[in-house]
Amino acid sequence: MAIMNVNPTRMELTKLKQKLVSLRRGHKILKDKRDELMRQFLLLVKENKELRLKVEQSIREANNHMSLANMIMSREEIDVALMMPTQKVGLDVKKKNIMSVSVPSFDLKMKSPDKSDVYSYGFAFTSGELDLAVKAVSEILPDMLRLAELEKTCQILSAEIESTRRRVNALEY
Repeated sequence: MAIMNVNPTRMELTKLKQKLVSLRRGHKILKDKRDELMRQFLLLVKENKELRLKVEQSIREANNHMSLANMIMSREEIDVALMMPTQKVGLDVKKKNIMSVSVPSFDLKMKSPDKSDVYSYGFAFTSGELDLAVKAVSEILPDMLRLAELEKTCQILSAEIESTRRRVNALEY
């Protein structure tokens, strides 16, 4: 332990005792914060893993449908069919607070709640595989945004856990 030069007075003893009580309380609070951040982090990582598998599977299916549509239709026909989208998508970014750590929160805003608005073309001159690909991509979008939110939150929380862990260790040693 480091040797401190202090005046051997009752006043200095009282100040040091108060400082020790304050440091112990701060240490306990930081340990509690670290533990709760770890708990939140592990929950988010578990959700992230499950959602990532779901999104990757959905993207694989959409990609398969798009590949089949490319085989059936020419590139120009697909470009013309997808040229003028009818559905507009907005993203509302907010901040959420987890144990005094600001993390992003994404909210998807669709122009119209009608699910059939994702098709910007007539069905007469396009293949059914293109319809399935467009539908699959439109269904993946909210999950992809949630996945992005989770991954950024995990990244921010891991940095905060590391910082808090260092502060706890500094107080202990």
